Amino acid sequence: MNTTGNRWFDGLRWQGNIYKALILRLLLVMALFSVCRIGFYVYNVSAFPKTTFQGFLVLLWGGLRFDLTTLLYVNILYILCMILPFDFRFNRIFQQVIKYLFIVSNGIALAANVSDFVYFRFTGRRTTADVFQQFANENNLGSLWLHFLVDYWYAVLFWIVLMALLIAGYKRTQVQGRQLRNAWAYYISGVLIIPIVAYFIVGGIRGGFRHSTRPITLSNAGEYVRDPSEVSIVLNTPFALLRTVGKTQIQKTTYFRPEALEAIYTPVHAADSTGSFRKDNVVVIILESFSREFIGAYNRHREHGQYKGYTPFLDSLIQHSRTFEYSFANGRKSIDGLPSVISSIPSLGVPYFLSPYSGNNINSLASLLGDKGYHTSFFHGAPNGSMGFQAFMNLAGVDHYYGKTEYDNDDDYDGIWGIWDDKFLNFYADKLSEFPQPFMSSFFSVSSHHPFEIPDRFKGRFKGGPLVIHKCIEYTDYSLKKFFEKASEQPWFNNTLFVITADHTSSEIEFPDSRTACGYYSVPLIFYKPDNSLTGHVQDIAQQIDIMPTVLNYLHLDKPYIAFGRDAFGSGAEPFAFNYKDNVYQLIEGTYLLQFDGVRSVALYDFKRDTLQTDNLLEKRPVDVHVMESRIKAIIQQYNTRLIENRMVIK
Repeated sequence: MNTTGNRWFDGLRWQGNIYKALILRLLLVMALFSVCRIGFYVYNVSAFPKTTFQGFLVLLWGGLRFDLTTLLYVNILYILCMILPFDFRFNRIFQQVIKYLFIVSNGIALAANVSDFVYFRFTGRRTTADVFQQFANENNLGSLWLHFLVDYWYAVLFWIVLMALLIAGYKRTQVQGRQLRNAWAYYISGVLIIPIVAYFIVGGIRGGFRHSTRPITLSNAGEYVRDPSEVSIVLNTPFALLRTVGKTQIQKTTYFRPEALEAIYTPVHAADSTGSFRKDNVVVIILESFSREFIGAYNRHREHGQYKGYTPFLDSLIQHSRTFEYSFANGRKSIDGLPSVISSIPSLGVPYFLSPYSGNNINSLASLLGDKGYHTSFFHGAPNGSMGFQAFMNLAGVDHYYGKTEYDNDDDYDGIWGIWDDKFLNFYADKLSEFPQPFMSSFFSVSSHHPFEIPDRFKGRFKGGPLVIHKCIEYTDYSLKKFFEKASEQPWFNNTLFVITADHTSSEIEFPDSRTACGYYSVPLIFYKPDNSLTGHVQDIAQQIDIMPTVLNYLHLDKPYIAFGRDAFGSGAEPFAFNYKDNVYQLIEGTYLLQFDGVRSVALYDFKRDTLQTDNLLEKRPVDVHVMESRIKAIIQQYNTRLIENRMVIK
């Protein structure tokens, strides 16, 4: 034993007893998981404005339950190696091998936790297993990782400190050999310990020891929170990954009988018989991370009416367009936004085209208008296949895909995401002019994305604002201006309906009300017709999945179809929006926001008056809760059942 070192550290050394060493090493990992939770909260504190110090302590305590499950999953092989009652476990080489097993496996778990310090800002939730599918088609992952490591060096440094503590702590718990000299006592006690350890492992992984205890899942984190957003604090990332591997999170629900269900909510839209079908061109532009807060025309109330925003072109276009006071995305990721916009398919827990049902028959703007003789296309300046968009467009019935390959000029590649927006939008305008009319086309921008760079030739032109993304927003807005200037000179322009929205909101947030349950989904929704036949700012609710039925009804499509949204120009259906956040379903209707966890309602806010959503009216407005809960239950039942039964089209 070292007697020259620090006496306090020497006292921490458990010489000899292998079980004591095992327990101390596992406790060390538990402590580091809690340190990660604290770091996660501190780094993302602005996302949890309702969390008090006392409340955080409760969340920290609740998180131990999930940390224990993760600890046992990650270290089950190591534990087995340590408790086998054979002398080879004391062998120096064997101990070295399992030391690296322990450090590497727990190092990966800690890295997953630390990565969500940053990635949480982009998704608004702990990372789940669908992230592997989400980036499966990216061929520039190395470049992306390098940029993230450089830009978020402090997260890397945090992980390095954790690893140093892990390694130092491991070295302080040495194993010297068996301490029982009697062979019978040694082997019998070793064998008896195995079922005891196994019992505690099973109970720890399941989250309890009662026969009725079901293995804990992400939803169990709700037991410790006062606000659904706090679920991400309670959970840890390795747990979220492990618990969602191979899970669809989509199950049939039977809240209502079929006849009652159809009366409350149905995604079936009847054929429009109010007029003859008109073959206007349709162009849908989806802007990467364009939060509503960036657009001056939507935020005249800010800064005593002086707020200008970062989109002068869109501000001018909005004056001649139909917009909505409350417009929302149906998800928090690009892979959520595309099915919502093109096919009126929302994301309720699992992104549609990462689910096992992504091969279902679906209808879309492209497939339905293609049947009417439209030329259909999709433009995305990223490397072909990125984000799985090309595969989805094939399923959605889009005939022509244009990506980085078709652009065929790497001089205009930003090196990470794709072709710079101004260049690709110019290419887009040229290609549209080559297409036969009528055409239905959609465009997805790429430049307003981390690491938030713009072309060198514009760096002196766009100054941005307090957020790094602001200069990117200015640049893409300018690119749109140039596109519309060029398009307006083409013969197809006046016969075209333009729809402009965002895929989701940005992780970069300036205003407190953009961090709320509503704010995280607030995106622009703009309908523009060059003849000024669609104008006005409507004091109503709209959402991404309303785009498809609105466009089809505007064109008077004379056949029925499935769409989970409504005709935003119509007066029949009650305006509403819904999405999925922090493992709860959200329904926005009238003046209220309801949060429902699949079993019961957990919160009700008057989102129009209570802009920061701090006053939970759940107990005060039981009638409104009942009506809205029925609606969201019906939506969930229709969505899940139709996905599972492959009933997403009218046969």
